[in-house]
Amino acid sequence: MSYTRTLMSILDRLDSTQEEALATVAERCADAIQNGGLIHLFGSGHSVIPTMDAFPRYGSFAGIHPLTDPRLMWHNVLGPGGVRELLWLERTEGYIKQYLDHEPLASGDVMVVYSHGGRNAAPVEAAMYAAERGLFTVAVTSVANLERPAEHSSGRRIAEICDVTIDTGVPVQDAIIEVDGWDRPTGGASTVVASVVSHEIVTRTAAVLAGRGVVVPTFVSPTVPGATVSSNDEVFADHQRRLHAAEGRDRR
Repeated sequence: MSYTRTLMSILDRLDSTQEEALATVAERCADAIQNGGLIHLFGSGHSVIPTMDAFPRYGSFAGIHPLTDPRLMWHNVLGPGGVRELLWLERTEGYIKQYLDHEPLASGDVMVVYSHGGRNAAPVEAAMYAAERGLFTVAVTSVANLERPAEHSSGRRIAEICDVTIDTGVPVQDAIIEVDGWDRPTGGASTVVASVVSHEIVTRTAAVLAGRGVVVPTFVSPTVPGATVSSNDEVFADHQRRLHAAEGRDRR
């Protein structure tokens, strides 16, 4: 079976099994946005990608706040900014608090934590940090990984910490295509499916807000009738306003 067809079967399962979880998340995200709060998105390694694809981009709106720490991303394969350093840091306990202490997280906000395995220190501690501060927490992970032992000293995985778990349904090994003559599978799926989840959250939250009569400045392509390149200035302005307001909130 081709990569695309295999991926479609995973997405079909997502669509048929995760409706309740996605609906709940959309309602809580809409509450946060309507009340002037933020939807924070956290991931490390490849799981940074679905946070960056959620905002800023065409079709997303102000109030979505990707938490993009350059130390937990890569801009090189080997050497400074490389993958080995990233892998070491995301598995090292105690770092995430040092990063999140400077971010405007507060009770009433939403924290979405992306991690295929859900076991590394970075996503586990991000989920714990947010939960301890009264945020509504969401895990985007593969529940199949709960069959694997916990790696964090707490003995917990993000699916066991967060208020709601959205199960991507991606197999534990992530890569989904077996190639004759090769002893290792190819074609990673977790990042693609997690990005679909991001856009499910974005579009469903927008629909909930619209149902309440709330309109939020939304990134729009200049190809849309009536839009221009400067149409997105209001999105940047509203995003900046929300971040400044968030800095003044109680973040106990």
